[in-house]
Amino acid sequence: MSELNLEIDGRPVAVAHGATVMDAAVKLGIYVPHFCYHKKLSIAANCRMCLVEVEKAPKPLPACATPATEGMKVHTSSLTAKTAQQGVMEFLLINHPLDCPICDQGGECQLQDLAVGYGKSASRYEEEKRVVGAKDIGPLVAAEEMSRCIQCTRCVRFGQEVAGVMELGMIQRGEHAEIVAFVGRSVDSELSGNMIDLCPVGALTSKPFRFVARTWELARRKSVSPHDGLGSNLVVQVKQNRVVRVLPLENEAVNECWLSDKDRFSYEALASGERLTRPLLKQGGEWREAEWQEALECVAAGLKKAGPEVGILASPHSTLEELHLAGRLARGIGGCADFRLRHSDFSGDGRRAGIPWLGMPVADLDRLDRVLVVGSFLRKDHPLLAQRLRQAAKRGCQVSVLHSADDDWLMPIAHKRIVAPAEMLAALRAVGEGPIEESLRSGKNVAVLLGNYAQQHPQAAQLHAAAQALGHRVGFLGEAANSVGGYLAGLPAGGNAAAALGKKALLLLNAEAELDCADPQAAIRGIRQAEFVVALAAFRPASYFADVLLPIAPFTETSGAFVSTEGRVQSFHAAVRPAGDSRPAWKVLRVLGNLLGVSGFDYETTEQVREECLRGKDVAALLSNRIDLDAISASAAAPSGLQRIADVPIYFADSIVRRAPSLQRTRDAQPPRAWMNANVLRTIGAAPGHPVVVKQGDGEARLVAALDDRLPEGCVRVAAAHASTAALGPMFGELTVAAVAVGKAA
Repeated sequence: MSELNLEIDGRPVAVAHGATVMDAAVKLGIYVPHFCYHKKLSIAANCRMCLVEVEKAPKPLPACATPATEGMKVHTSSLTAKTAQQGVMEFLLINHPLDCPICDQGGECQLQDLAVGYGKSASRYEEEKRVVGAKDIGPLVAAEEMSRCIQCTRCVRFGQEVAGVMELGMIQRGEHAEIVAFVGRSVDSELSGNMIDLCPVGALTSKPFRFVARTWELARRKSVSPHDGLGSNLVVQVKQNRVVRVLPLENEAVNECWLSDKDRFSYEALASGERLTRPLLKQGGEWREAEWQEALECVAAGLKKAGPEVGILASPHSTLEELHLAGRLARGIGGCADFRLRHSDFSGDGRRAGIPWLGMPVADLDRLDRVLVVGSFLRKDHPLLAQRLRQAAKRGCQVSVLHSADDDWLMPIAHKRIVAPAEMLAALRAVGEGPIEESLRSGKNVAVLLGNYAQQHPQAAQLHAAAQALGHRVGFLGEAANSVGGYLAGLPAGGNAAAALGKKALLLLNAEAELDCADPQAAIRGIRQAEFVVALAAFRPASYFADVLLPIAPFTETSGAFVSTEGRVQSFHAAVRPAGDSRPAWKVLRVLGNLLGVSGFDYETTEQVREECLRGKDVAALLSNRIDLDAISASAAAPSGLQRIADVPIYFADSIVRRAPSLQRTRDAQPPRAWMNANVLRTIGAAPGHPVVVKQGDGEARLVAALDDRLPEGCVRVAAAHASTAALGPMFGELTVAAVAVGKAA
C-alpha cells in the first residue's frame, strides 16, 4: 500500500508510511495540544501534552511520537485523552511561576493558552516552587526567567538541527533539569533569534524587545527584508508609529518559518540617533538645515551644471522603484548609474544572455544532491540559504567548496579547495579534473553556485565562464535585496559603477561609498574630485563628503518591491510614517526628474513606477546565467606580495545593520583583525594578539594580528565595509603588513 488509512475522531485520513498520529491530525486540521512538537524539528516526545487515546492501546500515547498504522483509530478529545492531557498540564504548572502579568510572553504564550483549556482553577501543589537562575547568553536572546522553562528542548534541537551548532543544552535530570549555554559561552549563531519564536513559554525572549510593549498593543504590517538576496517575509510590529519588533511571516517557498538575526533585529537602527531627518546644505564648509524646496533646487542646479557628467551610485538594497527611477534619471540627462557597488569586474556586461540569478527556486536548494559553492562566506552572507543547504547535506547531498577561506559552515563538506584569490580562476578551471567533478558527475540534481566573493572578484566574468564550462547548472547567490532587481530596473545605465565615480557630479542613493564600494580609496577619491555631490540617505553618512544631504525613508517607511535572487518580485507597504521631514526616495527622484526636465516623471504611486518598470517584461524569461565563453579569455598578472582576502561582515553589510545596537554587540560585530596563517605571522615578525599596520594603496589600518592556519599561503584576511579598514584599497589586491613594536600604540 502506498498510504496508510486510519481514523482520527471518527474521520478517515490517509497518510504516507512513516507518518505519525500528529501528522495525520494536522492533515485533518484537528488540533492536538503540544509543546515540544514542531514541524521543522525532530521528535522529542518529552512534554507529553499531546497524549491521545488509541484504541486497543493500554494507555494514552503521545501523538507526535506514535507511528500511524493501518486501521488505527485515535481519539484526541475523549475522556481518557482529556484526563491525560489535564494531568500533564497540572504537572507542568507545579513549578511554573505565576508571573503572567509581568511576563513578556503574555498574550502569545502557548502554556498560557493551553492552561485555560486544560488547566485547573487551583493547584494541589503547596510546596515551594523551584527557582532557576537567570542566564546571560548574549545581546539578542534574553534568558532572564528560566524558571518558566518547561524543558521542551525546542531551543536545543533548533541549534543542532537547523542552525547547525549546539549552543544550548540540558543538564541534570528530573526536577533539577535546566537549559544552559556552554560554560563561558554566549549564543552567537546568525539564526539564534529563532529560539525566541520556538520557546512556547516566556523562558527565552527578545532582549531588545524586552518590556517594550504587549502583543495586543501592536499593529502588524507585512513586509520584506531589505538585506540579503533571499527576500525573507516579515511581520513588522508597530507601536505609536515606531517599529518595536520584527517576526517571520511564514512562507515555505522563501524563508520557511525562520529569520536570520540580521532580518530580525536590524529594526533597532530605524530609531537610531544617526537618522537623517532634515535636508542639509553645506555652505562655507558648515552644514545648515534647509527646506526641501531649497535643497531640491540646489541639487537640480548642481546636476544641471554638470550636464551629462553625472554619475549615480545606487545601493542594491534600494527598492525596485528607486533603482528604476535612478536609471531613468541617468538616461534622461545622459549620465550613468549602477548598483553593483562592490563589484570590480564589469567585463561580462553585454556578454550575458540575461539577468544572473539563483538558477532555481529557493525551495529547490535543499533538494540538491550535489553542489559546488564557489567563493562564498556562505553562513554569514546567506544564513537561510546556508540552512537549506545544511538540510540537503543531512539528507545526503555532497557539498563541495572552492574558496579562499575555510570557515566552518556547520555542515558536512565532501570536498574543498582553499586557494589564494589570484588562484581562484585556475582552481575552478581545474575542478573538471579532480574529485569535486567526480562528485558532481555522480549526482542527478546538481548545481554550481557563485557566491558574493566570486561576484566581487576581479575575474568575476571569467569565474562565471569557468563555472559554466563545467557543464552543470550555474546559479548566483544574490548579494543584496535587489541584486536581481537592479538589472530588472534597467541598470547599469550609461556605464558601470567605476565609470560613475569619474563624473563631475555624483548622486549617492542609500550608499556610503567608503563602506559599500569595491575600492574605498577610489570611491573617496572620485567623490573628492567631483564638483558636486548629493547623498540621498536615511542616516548621516559615515563621512560628510557630500554638498547636499537629502533624508530618505528606509524600507519600513516607504512602499516598494524587492526582487529576490530567485527572481521573485515581492512588494510591500510602509509600516510607519517617515521620520521627521524624511521622504520616500522614489518621490525625491521623481521631483528631481521634473526639475531637470526629464519627461515622464509624473508618477503618483510606487505601483505606477513598478508597473512601468515591469511593463512588457516576462521576468522568468529575462533570467539567464548563460555567458559568452569565447569573449572571456584574459588572465590577471601573478601577484608579487601578500594578497588580501576581504569578507563583508554580516552586521556591516548595509547602512541599517551597521546602526542596530544589539547586533553591534554580537561576536560577529567585533572589529576586524588581520588574519594570517602561522608562516605569514612568522614572516612579518608578529604574534597573535599583537598590533600590526596594514597598508594598501595610499591608506593604512592599524589592526590586531590573529592566527588562522586554514588560510592559504601569502594571504591576509582583512574585512571590508568597516570604519577601521575603510582607508584601505580594493577588496582584492596586494597589501603589506608590518608588526608594531610592543609598547607602541596600536
